[in-house]
Amino acid sequence: MPHTSAPRSGVALLVVAAVLWGTGGVLGTALGRSADLPSTAVAAYRLGLGGLMLLAVVAATGGVLPRGRPVWSRIAVIGTLAAVFQGAYFAATVTAGVAAATLVTIGSAPVVVVLVESLTARRRPAGAVVRTVVVGVAGLGLLVGSPADGDLRSTVVGGALAVVSGSAFATMTLVGRRHAAQGDDTVVTGWSFVLGGALLAVAATATDRTALLPVVSVTSILLVLSFALVPTAVAYSAYFRGLRTAAASTAAVVALLEPLTGTVLAVILLDERLTAVGAVGAVLLLVSVVDAGVTHARTNAGGARA
Repeated sequence: MPHTSAPRSGVALLVVAAVLWGTGGVLGTALGRSADLPSTAVAAYRLGLGGLMLLAVVAATGGVLPRGRPVWSRIAVIGTLAAVFQGAYFAATVTAGVAAATLVTIGSAPVVVVLVESLTARRRPAGAVVRTVVVGVAGLGLLVGSPADGDLRSTVVGGALAVVSGSAFATMTLVGRRHAAQGDDTVVTGWSFVLGGALLAVAATATDRTALLPVVSVTSILLVLSFALVPTAVAYSAYFRGLRTAAASTAAVVALLEPLTGTVLAVILLDERLTAVGAVGAVLLLVSVVDAGVTHARTNAGGARA
C-alpha cells in the first residue's frame, strides 16, 4: 500500500491542475477583451502575478530564497519555457480560437514527450507508442486543417504557434520531472513565473510601450486576479508537486483534461465551434492520448507485479 498511495496522490494533483488549466483560455480571452490587452500582455500578467502570489505564500510561511546553482538554473529554464509556452499559446488563441489552440497545444505535448523519451533512451518506441503518435498526428492534422471560418492562413499560423507552445510545455514537463527534488515546488514555480512574466513584459512592450497598460475596471481586476490565482498559481503548484511521483508521459496525458474543460467553456461562453472534420480530429486526438494513458498504466502495473 505505501508504494501505491504516493503515485495516486501525484496523479490526483495532475488531474486538479489540468481541470483548473481548462479555465485559462476563457479567462485570458475575457481579460484581453475587458482590459484591452494584447495576447502577450495577457500572458505576462498571468505569469508575473501568479508568480508573485506564490512568492507571497512563501514569505508568509517563512520560506527562503532558492539556494544553489542547480535550483537557480532550473528556475531560469522553467521561466523561459513558461514564457514561450504562454506567449505562443495566447497568440494562437487570437488566430485560431481558444478551443483549437488549447487542443493543439496540449494535444501535441504527449507526442513530444514520447518522442524525446524514446530518443534519450536510444530505443525504438513500442508498437503501442507508434500507434498513439500516428493517431494523434492524424487528429492534429484534421483539427488544424479545418478552420471553422474558412480562414486557412489564420488556422495554419495559429496551429504552428500552438505546436510551439505544446513543445515548450512538453519540455517544461520533462525538466520539471527530471529535477523534481531540486528545491521547494512553490519557491521554484514562483520565481520561474516572475522571470517568465518579466520576459513576456519585455516582449509585449518592445513594439508598443503602452501594451501593458490595461483598461481598469472592476471586471478587469477580478479577471486578472482570478487568472493569476486559479489556472496559474494553484494549478501549476499542483502540477509540479504531482511530477514528484508521476512520470512525465503520465503528466502529459493527464493534461488532456484541460482541452476537455477549455473546449466546453469556449463553446458555451465564447460561442466558438468546430467543423465536423475538426470534431473528428479532436476525437482522434483524445483517443490517442487516452490510448497512451492506458498503455502507460498497464506498463506500470506490469512493472509493479515484476
